[in-house]
Parts: sequence; structure tokens; C-alpha cells
Amino acid sequence: MSKRAALLLLVACLAGGLGLWASQRFHAPASPALPAVKAVTLLPDPRVLPAFSLQQSDGSPLTVDDLKGHWTIVFLGFTHCPDICPTTLAQLAGAQKQWAALPAATRPRVLFISTDPERDSPKLTGDYAHAFHADTLAATAPIPQLEEFARSLSLVFMKAPGPSGEPDDYSIDHSAALVLLDPQVRMAGVAQPPFDIRAIAADLERLTKATP
Repeated sequence: MSKRAALLLLVACLAGGLGLWASQRFHAPASPALPAVKAVTLLPDPRVLPAFSLQQSDGSPLTVDDLKGHWTIVFLGFTHCPDICPTTLAQLAGAQKQWAALPAATRPRVLFISTDPERDSPKLTGDYAHAFHADTLAATAPIPQLEEFARSLSLVFMKAPGPSGEPDDYSIDHSAALVLLDPQVRMAGVAQPPFDIRAIAADLERLTKATP
């Protein structure tokens, strides 16, 4: 097994363990019945998130209050990502185009979180995400805050040294799942790759229309 494969296996194991930890720690009362969905898996009990404060591209904080009232898809990544991140953001931009006819006050949103604050400033993170779709929310934060936020969503990330061993030669291994937050900003569901983006977009549209 290559070092990278072993690292990815470790990421998967950590994700499973963190999922159990988060499930035991954060629970919320059951939500009213939601419409059937096809491409996302809804949690039977949405999971309350701890307070968080990330930094948006304009320097303003991103907190729970900024996400209330919308269904939100959260995706971890970084701007130097060679394949998964740009591919996923391009796919999610297609979903955002499907939602364009929905009222802006309740329209589903996409939140891209850079897990590489060493190279990705808040502005660079925003510029990168907005190149795929102008409505995408983008934020980052120092590593401790990012780790706490990721753990609350049962997601993980870690720095993976590059072949040269130089300090600036590294990648970020991160969970590829999409996490779904409900309008109360609770972890309400997840979608695993490979993604059926049209179906995910349709699921979010149904959920949005069914949510008061």
C-alpha cells in the first residue's frame, strides 16, 4: 500500500470515528416530515452544530446566523486542488443554475470551505469559488477553527507532504462528501460521490419548497 493510499485509509477511518462521536454528542429534536429525496441521505435527527466563526472573502465573519433560512451544501477543499475540488464546484454551479428561479430569500446555497489557510487567504478562497458561480459562499479560518467546524460535520482533512519534501510542496487530503445543512443550520444530510448533481439539485428544490 502506498503512503498516499495509507493516508487516505486513515482519513476514512477517522471520518467513521468522528461520525460516531458527533452522532453521540450533537442531537436535535426530530424535524417535521420532509419530502422523499433520491440523491441525498437525510439524518433521522438533524444534528445541532456548535457555534463557529469563519472568515469570508470580504473579511466579514461567517456564523450560524448567516446561514439561517436556507438549505446549504457544504464542501471542503482548497484552491490548489488538482481535480476533485474544481470538478465538484463546477458540478455544484450547475445545481445553482437549476435553483435560479427560486426566491432568493430561500434559495439553496453552496458553501466552499478552504482547508488550506496557509496558502488560501479569505480573498483567494472567495475569488476561486466565485469563478465557478458568483453566489457561492466561501470562507476559511485558522486550522483549529477549521478542524472544529469539520469535526462537527463528521468531515476530516489533513496535510499530505509532496514528493520533494519541501515545506510548500504539499496537498490536502479531505473528505469529498457534501454535507447538507437545514434552514436551522443543523447537519441534516449528506451526499457521497460520485454525485448525481441534477438529482441533488432536485432534492434541494423539493426540500426548500417543503420547508416553512
